Amino acid sequence: MTLRVFNTLGRKKEPFEPLSPGKVRMYVCGPTVYDSCHIGHARSVVVFDVIVRYLKAKDFDVTYVRNFTDVDDKIIDRANQLGISSEEVAEKYIKEFYHDMDALNVERATIEPKATEHINQIIQFIEKLMEADMAYQINGDIYYSVEKFDTYGKLSGRKIEDMEAGARVVVDERKRNPFDFVLWKSSKSGEPAWESPWGMGRPGWHIECSVMSHQYLGETFDIHGGGRDLTFPHHDNEIAQSESIFKKRFVKYWIHNGFVNINQEKMSKSLGNFLMIKDVIKMYHPEAVRLFLLSKHYRSPIDFSEKAMNEAASGLDKIYSLLDRAEAQVGLIRYQDAEPGNCWEAFCEAMDDDFNSARAIGIIFDTIHKINRILDQQTDFLSPETEKTIKAAQADILRAGNVLGIFLEQPKVYFEKGLSKRLEKTSIDPVLIDKLVKERTEARKTKNWQKADKIRKQLQAMNVTVEDRPEGTVWKIND
Repeated sequence: MTLRVFNTLGRKKEPFEPLSPGKVRMYVCGPTVYDSCHIGHARSVVVFDVIVRYLKAKDFDVTYVRNFTDVDDKIIDRANQLGISSEEVAEKYIKEFYHDMDALNVERATIEPKATEHINQIIQFIEKLMEADMAYQINGDIYYSVEKFDTYGKLSGRKIEDMEAGARVVVDERKRNPFDFVLWKSSKSGEPAWESPWGMGRPGWHIECSVMSHQYLGETFDIHGGGRDLTFPHHDNEIAQSESIFKKRFVKYWIHNGFVNINQEKMSKSLGNFLMIKDVIKMYHPEAVRLFLLSKHYRSPIDFSEKAMNEAASGLDKIYSLLDRAEAQVGLIRYQDAEPGNCWEAFCEAMDDDFNSARAIGIIFDTIHKINRILDQQTDFLSPETEKTIKAAQADILRAGNVLGIFLEQPKVYFEKGLSKRLEKTSIDPVLIDKLVKERTEARKTKNWQKADKIRKQLQAMNVTVEDRPEGTVWKIND
């Protein structure tokens, strides 16, 4: 199956054909670093991390650029609140961003530029817009004239004449059109500023991404991504800026992810339901958070709730349990050393349909159910055919996990960490549990079912579940 991608610009799925065969150039808008990242940021970063991982798995050579906006009104405001410089604020939250994303198994982008590292290029870009008569100056401020770009709003589908000022734009009576946006801001006292032909100042937000994407990916590139909220005005403005200068298509495929809601409500600071990544990963295994974020199609909204997260955590346990069982039966296998099997083929069919991670994860669970059923029916001896089936499934699940950025730990390490965390919350003595499980096993061997059942109930009262498998009994503390 050919990879098909939903292109926001055409509002339909299109066959993915990069501009240069075998190579993909991709830009995704990164964070404005003035605060800790929330779960909404995590979804966007994880979604595009998986897209890059999958493209690489399909043998594409990917150049992935994700920027940092490190000069902005919000950063200046936070610096004033904290009594430190804007640069210190940016560095603080860039460091925190990396800490959060490393915990979520997010791979570093190929290039991670900062806006402040590209001031000269930004000034040159604005000069070209001025020369093309697409921008104008008011005192020390430079604005882009949206009316001079005939197809302004083509990404979002908005038309200037149908929009009302004030909804998503800053109303400034000095502007020729309410939707004209700032390219360069004149400096105010105490704010970071750079020299320019128009006096001391700093860049506007939209111009940064046009400049940095051009710097590293060229005048036209394959994929531009970001959250759905960036479609207008940010991405529409990027298109206007870049296509005004280069007179050619800016981006071939536009990809936008949906929002994260909290308990069926839109996440907002006014509702007090902003969930920071650093807080979420204290409550749940980072891979469970990642599994949750990928459990719905990336274009659909996803609802964060305790129930959804518990389901994700339980699902992660099931995956690791199967990998643990398979390893006990056939040994540890490297997916790189195995030929792709049926599970991987079905996984790719799902991902080829606009990166449908939800369906791809469902295929993994179907495979887990199948292999568990096979293992449950086994005696001490595995036939060569059964061993081959288990090894193929094990390798495919690990191969898929490398794309999803999930189940990257050794099963025993995963369960030891989970057990340690659960034991911290209880007063249960693991030595006592091991003793009771051993006594129950002996009772079952001698067919003393009454004693075995009594011990099982004793363990249940301690919030401990036992699972009898052909290869032995395992126990876990319930969440």
